[in-house]
Amino acid sequence: MINRPDYIAAIEPFIDKPLVKILAGIRRCGKSTIFEMLREELLRRGIGEDQIICKRYTEMDIPENITAKQMYDELTAAMAGKGHCYLLLDEIQEITGWEKAVNSLLERADADIYVTGSNSKLMSSEISTYLTGRYVSIPVYTLSFKEYLDFKADSTLSRRELLEEYIRFGGFPIIALSEYDEQSAYQIVNGIYHTVVSRDIVKRHRINKQDLFDRVVKYIIENMGKTFSANSISTFLKSEHRKVSVESIYNYLRWLEQAFIIYPCERYDLQGKSILKTQEKYYLADVSLKY
Repeated sequence: MINRPDYIAAIEPFIDKPLVKILAGIRRCGKSTIFEMLREELLRRGIGEDQIICKRYTEMDIPENITAKQMYDELTAAMAGKGHCYLLLDEIQEITGWEKAVNSLLERADADIYVTGSNSKLMSSEISTYLTGRYVSIPVYTLSFKEYLDFKADSTLSRRELLEEYIRFGGFPIIALSEYDEQSAYQIVNGIYHTVVSRDIVKRHRINKQDLFDRVVKYIIENMGKTFSANSISTFLKSEHRKVSVESIYNYLRWLEQAFIIYPCERYDLQGKSILKTQEKYYLADVSLKY
């Protein structure tokens, strides 16, 4: 395991504070590894292994339709008689109503709680209702170039060559940990992208016309860094004899944001007093998604 110390530094001020620590980012960006790092940090602080309870809610041994109440009961049983415990709950958005269970644990259990998720549904109105003022969000991104160099410490390539590789392949840790040729690297990234699209967007939002959605996504990715509007996308697609409403495009943009595929760059007027919403710029979660 290669450490990403900046994330432990970001978490450290909140350890043992009465807040739920939420680590959110695109799938395969390294959230589970950061949990492993956190576990090692807690052990270094003298916390007993039995007091650190790790659960990953995408594992095969987790019942597919586990309820929030079952999750709560299982965790309270695991903490029984152990004193102050640390809960590391990975991909918790898979549990419907998890925020209620976590709120109950925060109020009733002697526990320090950390959760990860791959969809910003984690930041939904339900959290505002149940965890208002009681959580802190720590975004997790794919590797920065500085981190990429750490991962490639044993490489024989020069820094310039590694920069060129980073620009082509992006910063998903799975790519940085091995030596892939260009085709293999893009196959891996393409698999991640389609997993995110199918699980976090198409299935969740019941998109029937996936080919149209894919064409909108292709346009957005091809125009990263440029200013555009939902109306301009709709007009462009009409030139290809494809009909999609402006409202649908706004939904697509929002869902891509929620799945952490794109991030908005908000524009302001010259006085910096108001956000201009008619046109926006976006940037990708990882440059490799463009290829």
